Amino acid sequence: MASRVLGLLREMMFAALFGGSKWMDCYNLAFRVPNLLRDLFAEGALSQAFITTFSKKQKTEGDVSAWQLANKMMTLAAVFMSFVSLAGIFAAPWIVDLLTALSDSGARQSSPADLAAQAELTVTMVRIMYPFILLVSLAALVMGILNARNVFGIPALSSCFFNLGSMIGGAALGWWIDPSWGKNSLIGFSIGVLIGGLAQLVCQFPALRRAGYQFAADFQWRDSGVRKVLQLMLPAVISASVTQVNVVVNSMFAYGVGEGAVSWLGYAFRLMQLPIGVFGVAIATVTLPALSRAALEGVTPEFRETLGKGLRLVVFFVLPSALGLVLLAEPIISVVFERREFDSVDRIATAGALRAYGYGLLFYAGLKVLQPAFYAIDKRWLPMLCSFLALFLNLGFNWFFVYRLGWGHESLAMTTSIIAIVNFLLLYLAMRVAGGDPGSRKLSIMAGKTILAGMAMAAVCLAANHWIFGDPAHLPILARAAALVATVSVAAAVYFGTAKLVRIEEAHDALNLVLRKFKR
Repeated sequence: MASRVLGLLREMMFAALFGGSKWMDCYNLAFRVPNLLRDLFAEGALSQAFITTFSKKQKTEGDVSAWQLANKMMTLAAVFMSFVSLAGIFAAPWIVDLLTALSDSGARQSSPADLAAQAELTVTMVRIMYPFILLVSLAALVMGILNARNVFGIPALSSCFFNLGSMIGGAALGWWIDPSWGKNSLIGFSIGVLIGGLAQLVCQFPALRRAGYQFAADFQWRDSGVRKVLQLMLPAVISASVTQVNVVVNSMFAYGVGEGAVSWLGYAFRLMQLPIGVFGVAIATVTLPALSRAALEGVTPEFRETLGKGLRLVVFFVLPSALGLVLLAEPIISVVFERREFDSVDRIATAGALRAYGYGLLFYAGLKVLQPAFYAIDKRWLPMLCSFLALFLNLGFNWFFVYRLGWGHESLAMTTSIIAIVNFLLLYLAMRVAGGDPGSRKLSIMAGKTILAGMAMAAVCLAANHWIFGDPAHLPILARAAALVATVSVAAAVYFGTAKLVRIEEAHDALNLVLRKFKR
């Protein structure tokens, strides 16, 4: 929660300083590539593959063998990602050409000279930010080690240090380079990305030492454990990060839709990431080591129950978040972003993208729990095959919506939701066929009850839209914020109250957890 809130504050700062400008589009586009590689090789594939292998090795061969694997993987990641970073710096002009291949000078409303200036700035920022992948890959391995040792607090907080480092360091350098907050100040924020990546890595070192780990370079990579991690990574590189790949593709199409579209999608996606980080990723982080240990003897009842519990928790916590983002999109965008350079046009455009993202939010969060379960039972190729299909569908839908129907940036967000829904349903059916049915009947009953609670909550949101938020910009900012907080509080109370009335087990568990925390 802290990480996502800080990430949201970071986007609020960008929105206030740069709004939906073409220069902000350039920054978002430049950050897409290292951010994609982070999900492909670090926090997605590498982290999941390493946790699965490390947990099993620790249980079957002991701590010494597990620490040796950690040293081998840390060394391999440092060497390989250094080469990736250098390659990215060298290839930056071609990368930017690829990202802007779908742009059109008429849609961008820019002269050829202006487009050249945008491309030049984007290349510079790509080169600055590319080494971020090295830092975050090492941070992901450290996170994997700590998670496998049942240490979750500090690794979860590490991304807070990224946001703090990138915000504080980036703002200081941006102001130093250009106090008027022009386009060159974004170079300072690009350097801030590296500062944040370094902070995310270093902040975990004390917890790593307490866990008993001491790094020693080990180049003996011809090892069964390393081979297993790489084997798991190969399909996971595609399957675990399919949504992020689709986000990059969406950004390429958005750059061609018109100025501001990349930024509007970015702001909306950040808001969508908030409930995913608070609930989806948190549940998946705790579930994966337990699934890996439960699957040592195949698909056991313990494995099915653990997976089912994870999915039911996702449904219970994420469904009301999705409803809130869809029904209160404009008031939320107004309170969070609408100030200085971010005007009513930006608010309406970003709200449209947020609604479209919100339709697939529940399934997107569910994938965070469901995809890693296939790696735990060594069925890693199934998510990869589903992801291939998702990538082709994403390209097809984007092309059809933008170039055949002439729809705007909202259609690109809608495509992301459609792909998340299709991907989740295919994987859910595949898990049932593989014998890992996570209690479909129990999940269906619980989902039906949750929808009833969600309908009661939706009534509160719709009433607030009608009676309070006719045009949110007409209210002073403090009144807007107070009205939004009151609406969300009442809606949440109605949701949890209804959930208790219809006897949703997860509502009872959540309430008891909160009460225990207060008693302490």
